[in-house]
Amino acid sequence: MLNLVTDLSQRKAVTVLRILYPIWAVVGLFSIMYVPSTLIVPGDAMTTANNIMDNESLFRMGIVGSLVTQLIHIIVVLVLYKLFKSVNKDHASLLVVFGLVGVPISMLNTLNRVAVLVLSNGADYLTAFEPAQLNALIMFFLNLNAQGILIATIFWGLWLFPLGYLIYKSGYFPRTIGILVMLAGLGYTLDPFTRFLLPNYEATILPILAILIMGELLFMGWVVLKGAKIRVSPVFLRTRTLRG
Repeated sequence: MLNLVTDLSQRKAVTVLRILYPIWAVVGLFSIMYVPSTLIVPGDAMTTANNIMDNESLFRMGIVGSLVTQLIHIIVVLVLYKLFKSVNKDHASLLVVFGLVGVPISMLNTLNRVAVLVLSNGADYLTAFEPAQLNALIMFFLNLNAQGILIATIFWGLWLFPLGYLIYKSGYFPRTIGILVMLAGLGYTLDPFTRFLLPNYEATILPILAILIMGELLFMGWVVLKGAKIRVSPVFLRTRTLRG
């Protein structure tokens, strides 16, 4: 896999992104948003536990989807490095560092979902707990998973700052998208701090942050629908002319 990435040209890197971005978006939204919103009932541990037991396959798919999302993220980060390395290698390297730090955090956080699965399967050693206690533990690990996602969100934001800068400087995409991606980085980074520090002001602040993060989706949509304006280097043109 590493050799495939390192051998990519810029044009092929864009092609890979156009394939991966839709898959990444669908799998990510499924595991992070659809599955929890379908199965989890806030404040109702019994109903949530019953939903998970009745829809165990869906819950397992959410776990797998969460892991697959992170694996795709690794590839996307490396491909973006290949795309932007010639623009500014230092910022492209920073993109890789921030982009990859959040991966082990997110994957380790998925253990909280696995713990829910273990609790809902009713192993013999769990008979020491009353049903109400098991339901409470299931809700506890689900809430812990949600808080872990917030911590990972910090790095989901930080990596967008060098990415936005590279988009702005490269000329491959409209400069406005680079600015919006950096604003998305600000939204992602501020979101967890806002939730931890100002939980009573979510209704006022979070809609603003939600608007900010749209810049990342705009960039992904542009890559998929429009591609990138990769300039052919003069050296390549001269070589091609000589060969022709």
